Amino acid sequence: MDRQMDTRRRYGTVMDRYLRHLMLEKSLSACTLDAYRTDVTKLLDYLQATGISLESVSLDNLQNFVATLADVGISARSQARIISGMRSFFSFLVLDGYIENDPSFLLESPKLGQHLPEVLSVQEVDAIMAAQDLSVPEGHRNLAMLEVMYSCGLRVSELCGLRMQDLYLVEGFIKVCGKGSKERLVPISDRAVNVLDQWFDDRRRIVPAPHCEMYVFLSARTGKPLTRVMVFTIVRRLAAMAGIRKTISPHTFRHSFATHLLEGGANLLAIQCMLGHEKIATTEIYTHLDNTRLREEIELHHPRNRH
Repeated sequence: MDRQMDTRRRYGTVMDRYLRHLMLEKSLSACTLDAYRTDVTKLLDYLQATGISLESVSLDNLQNFVATLADVGISARSQARIISGMRSFFSFLVLDGYIENDPSFLLESPKLGQHLPEVLSVQEVDAIMAAQDLSVPEGHRNLAMLEVMYSCGLRVSELCGLRMQDLYLVEGFIKVCGKGSKERLVPISDRAVNVLDQWFDDRRRIVPAPHCEMYVFLSARTGKPLTRVMVFTIVRRLAAMAGIRKTISPHTFRHSFATHLLEGGANLLAIQCMLGHEKIATTEIYTHLDNTRLREEIELHHPRNRH
């Protein structure tokens, strides 16, 4: 029992150092840190249960651990995420001098099929926004929230964290703080600016909670910024009211933003900048054009089709 307690204590110390490293060196968000903690804890629990120390972990041990994940029904996508966290963890252990060699270096992730989230047509986006009753207290706020999310292609976390000082509406831009605290400037449409102005008239009547006065989208009841869950609930409710039967989320507006830009002829690199993707490969998921659009592009641009 004493040995188990000692092992758990040592694992806890290593985990604390690792999370501190991620926070200070990688500037990861609290949600991301929690995800890393959860995934690495699964590995540490497995090692403790099987009597394997961190110093003696081998590739075979890690492969057996991944096999146990599959046995308990964890999906391939979740396995891939856990393996990514393991690689990060062992890379830190080598960097920190805790171990000499990285046992996860040759560990393979499960093959994943490409999953494309739902995309809304422009008409469906308009229908969802039209479903919002503007006579209710939160009406203009919800409409402005949807319009900004769609107009600027924001992640829901970026929307919830948007601050008044990030708005440059006269210039037609907003400053977005994305993943890893990376900032980018994104153009904002005139329509989004107009509905924001209407929301600001209502916002002036809200008493913000302490230290929350800088946030753009506030709850009228608590004076606090909208949460991801609140935005998700609003989107789902309005979609149902508009008769949209697709399974959508706040991310659907971001996906639709990128898809509509691409269909309108926007450059993929420009879309990458607006979305805040570090790699162009991430943006390429939005290049799923339908067969009609693809045929039109080939007929228009292929040298054998030019007249």
